[in-house]
Amino acid sequence: MTSQTQQATSVNRRDFLGNSALNAAGVAVGMWTIGSPSHVEANDRIRIGLIGLGQQGRELGSLLNQFPAVEINAICDVDARALAVAQDELSLGRRRPIAVSRHEQLLERADVDAVVIAAPEHWQAQLAVDASLAGKDVYLEQPVAHSIEEGTKLEAVVNQQGTILQTGLPQRSGAHFASAVRLLQSGEIGRVHLAKAWAVHRRRSLGRCASTQPPQGVDFERWLGPAPKQPFRPNRFHGDWPWFWEFGSGELGQWGVQLLDVVRWGMDLDLPSRIIATGSNNAFRDDRETPDTMTVQYSFPEVDVIWEHRQWSRRGIEGRTAASAFYGDRGTLVVDRSGWKVYDGKPGLFADASDMKRSHLKDWLDAIRQRIPPSAPIDVGQRSMTLCHLGNIAWRLGREIRFDRDSMNFGDDGEANQLLG
Repeated sequence: MTSQTQQATSVNRRDFLGNSALNAAGVAVGMWTIGSPSHVEANDRIRIGLIGLGQQGRELGSLLNQFPAVEINAICDVDARALAVAQDELSLGRRRPIAVSRHEQLLERADVDAVVIAAPEHWQAQLAVDASLAGKDVYLEQPVAHSIEEGTKLEAVVNQQGTILQTGLPQRSGAHFASAVRLLQSGEIGRVHLAKAWAVHRRRSLGRCASTQPPQGVDFERWLGPAPKQPFRPNRFHGDWPWFWEFGSGELGQWGVQLLDVVRWGMDLDLPSRIIATGSNNAFRDDRETPDTMTVQYSFPEVDVIWEHRQWSRRGIEGRTAASAFYGDRGTLVVDRSGWKVYDGKPGLFADASDMKRSHLKDWLDAIRQRIPPSAPIDVGQRSMTLCHLGNIAWRLGREIRFDRDSMNFGDDGEANQLLG
């Protein structure tokens, strides 16, 4: 792609963060005119484009292929091999989607009404802005943005454009998560004084890698996109980018956003005023930058919230590897993707797992047809990801930080404000 083409079709991160949302919209639209998203009648087929064809993107595509009124017409990735694999997988018994290497090519297509974005985190907000300005509705995987400022400005563009944007928080469409929240908010376990969320997994070591040539068929400069220019290192690429600050947000951006969102939902929380984080990166002693061990305490007026992760262990909290828990004065509610149960309260209160991912996609498709908000709109997804960014900022600074929820900044704390973007 030539630099002229890039300037005409996309705004870089400096422009995206340096201008108001309105000015950013004007720059980013380039050759397109700003228009409202395609309106799909209730019984019409919805034509989908996929951007990002890693494991998550292909899984979402396979699930969408199960809906009779959906067509996947185009797919996009910077890795030619990933494109070929996805094209074969998604065309089984279906129309073969067009494969392109640049997202601008996909967004220009008149036969794409909506896009699914499952790219590395450092690309997510930019892709969603470009798609929204191109008049496409969006399913945006988490993390939705690489910084607090990116998320705030993405939200402004989406609202300005009237885009139906579903964020990748499938718990919001899971029946057993919804029943857990209803029970919690009914007061069944009494007043909740503490909520926790955690992820305890044994992840693999990244090792230590020198720079090398990118794999054949990979446009690495395109993959870097808004990130700083640098040589290719194998352990910062497919599947490993979340553990480097230039590309991801660590475990908080992977599992934290999912499970802390359940806490925010259950307790009807916005954002905290005080954040403290501790932890280390000593277990693996590899190239990763994000902490492999971390605890974050968030102080809300209503409740204290604690996040914990360990990337080198299997023994979770409350007998579960990744879950959310609410500690009330009349019982404790623990919920994860396998179901929920109340302990030390009224006996027999539990629920088994429910479908989430397919239900979450159906909710998005229904919202597109009816032009109504989906179950996890951008304000929900952006707020929960902001909670994760706050934890990471506190850890990186090595001290307590205080956040102003109204101004979305750290007041007079210039050192913390530098990490907003």
